[in-house]
Amino acid sequence: MKIDLTPLYANTVGFDRFGSLLDAALSADRQAAGYPPYDIELVGENRYAITLAVAGFQDSEIDVQVEKGVLTVRGRREEQTKDSRYLHRGIATRSFERKFNLADHVEVVSAQMDNGLLKVALVKEIPEAMKPRTIPVGQAQAAIESTAIDSEANESKANA
Repeated sequence: MKIDLTPLYANTVGFDRFGSLLDAALSADRQAAGYPPYDIELVGENRYAITLAVAGFQDSEIDVQVEKGVLTVRGRREEQTKDSRYLHRGIATRSFERKFNLADHVEVVSAQMDNGLLKVALVKEIPEAMKPRTIPVGQAQAAIESTAIDSEANESKANA
């Protein structure tokens, strides 16, 4: 399914990545989407947690990586060669890979295993330069001079 986002781009700036994220979400493999089950929760202001149910996995069998804004959680399980005869096998222990696209400025803080649940803590840290600021109106010359003085001061500190 392809969605035309051209009208959206006419009224927004900087959401170029949104289209590719939406396409990736719509074309994701739905078969693997159910395992392992997971929760995404808002823990506090700018704090999130992803909890995956990974019953039967050890810490050493779980791999958590972040690359280019994508959090990847992998579980690699060795095949058990016991001579057990299961009458019913409802606990999935197969290998898996689950990916989460992270928004800009969202960083993974920690990952820990507790009672068969893998908890990944995330924090959204907006850089100071990206936070809202008030721009004074009518003081163009003063603002230009202030910027020039600040940049000269920064250059002299860097050279020292």
